[in-house]
Amino acid sequence: MNDFLSLRKRKNLWAAAGALVTALICLFSSLGAIGLLGPDEPRYAWIARAMAETGDWITPRLYGQPWFEKPVLYYWAAAFGFKLHLPAEWAARLPSALAAFIATVAICWIAWRHYGDEGGFALSPAILAPVVFATSVAAIAFSRAATPDMLFAACIALAMSGAATVLRRSGALRAANPAASVKSDAPYLIFFGASLGLALLAKGPACILLAGGAMGVWALVTKQWRAALRLAHPIAMLSFVVVGLPWYILCQLRNPEFLRVFILQHNFQRYLTPVFQHIQPVWFFVPVTIAARLPWAIFLVAAALEGLRVFRDKTWSRSPGFFLACWAFFPALFFSLSKSKLPSYILPAVPALAVICAVGVVRRFRSTRSIPLALALGLGAFWVTAALLTHRFVSRLPADWLDQAPFRLSANVIVLVAFLVAALLIYCAYRKSLGLTVALCSLTVVASVLYANIRVLPVFDPVYSARWHQAYLAHDLHQDRIFTYQLRRSWNYGLAFYFHRELPEWRPGDPAPALVLTSPAGKQQIAAMGRIRGTLDESNLGIVYVPVYPLAPSR
Repeated sequence: MNDFLSLRKRKNLWAAAGALVTALICLFSSLGAIGLLGPDEPRYAWIARAMAETGDWITPRLYGQPWFEKPVLYYWAAAFGFKLHLPAEWAARLPSALAAFIATVAICWIAWRHYGDEGGFALSPAILAPVVFATSVAAIAFSRAATPDMLFAACIALAMSGAATVLRRSGALRAANPAASVKSDAPYLIFFGASLGLALLAKGPACILLAGGAMGVWALVTKQWRAALRLAHPIAMLSFVVVGLPWYILCQLRNPEFLRVFILQHNFQRYLTPVFQHIQPVWFFVPVTIAARLPWAIFLVAAALEGLRVFRDKTWSRSPGFFLACWAFFPALFFSLSKSKLPSYILPAVPALAVICAVGVVRRFRSTRSIPLALALGLGAFWVTAALLTHRFVSRLPADWLDQAPFRLSANVIVLVAFLVAALLIYCAYRKSLGLTVALCSLTVVASVLYANIRVLPVFDPVYSARWHQAYLAHDLHQDRIFTYQLRRSWNYGLAFYFHRELPEWRPGDPAPALVLTSPAGKQQIAAMGRIRGTLDESNLGIVYVPVYPLAPSR
């Protein structure tokens, strides 16, 4: 008996350690493998770096001017990294990686509190849900994004975990202690309010709508209004105000236009009008939600089957699963009605979906042999499809763009490995081994992340990030005469960040020698003027000397 308990303890320890290592690799590894991308990352990183350099921790500033698109929490967190002199990419992205890890811990807490060691600790939702979240496309992508989105999602996850705990103690979710007093709930109410306050600092008043809307849907359907209103206790409201409002007050006092710009333009106007041109169909978040759950999207089927069972058994009104479903459903509903839609808007729902999927899989995997096989086929189909798409992408790269032989060989190996993984997944499902199925799929995700960090992203760095170009020109003799010309705003923001100054637009009438960074179309226009003496092409960004001397590439 003692040997059995010792074996089980070691198995549980290995499962917990494996889940932790998997999460750490997926969320933190090689945050600087590629430079800052798009218009948002370098813009937010600039503001955070400016805070660290100027010591103004109240007013976000872009190129010296107040910038009120987002609240301050991300800027504070990233500025701390710049203060510690971390590499720019690590300083800018570490807040998102830490937030993703915090969300992972919140998911583990929720699953453990409400489902315990159901299925055995090593295969319980408390182990499976964090793994499913940390290895998903959404978590991996946004843990590497220098934006406030993952911070916002993590704060919502913390707030909802506090809310779920209060509801559980009140008996609304599987009564544990129906006689719990308001005083005994005080720490959880403070935690709930403070977490919502942090969410207010992360992305604004949408946190109140998302958390309140999810709770409202839950209370409306279950008719447990008294339990839901318990979360509006003065203790919770006070902690929300103390954490969330001081910065808003200080920023408004220093900048009288702050609330008008932030609340009206970047919240109400963004939601009610297509002013920012993020126009998408009303069903946009359906495929986005499925993509966010990859490679585990097939687990949504198990979650749906489990939901149907709970509905037929009429146990849903006090089910934690229904609370999680409301949490996951409301952000998609709320933002589907918005005139502005971006994939990141669905992120607050992803932690709840991870728990729902984990519970559904744990309960349905052993029911019949057909369900595990169907889930394994779905996982295997994803890996094979991803490998074939990778092979097609590599085969269509320009012959002179990079050394083709190693990439083509790697693509062929990836396809073979994907078919092998698919076969092993089917075998694990046939044996009804959920642990091996999850471990094999997670290991494949980890290997993919490491391969992308080491081999793929550095190759694409010069194509999508301005980091390479700044390093290439760091010692150029014409630093005072560097311009841009007809570049997309993502390149303008990226070049400004890495050059540590805003680069002016080149004017065709400028007669003096200059170094111009431009697009292929811009280079053709300059060539038509007869001004080019030498060029260096780096995919969609050309470096043009006007009219100096040829520049030889040194890659």
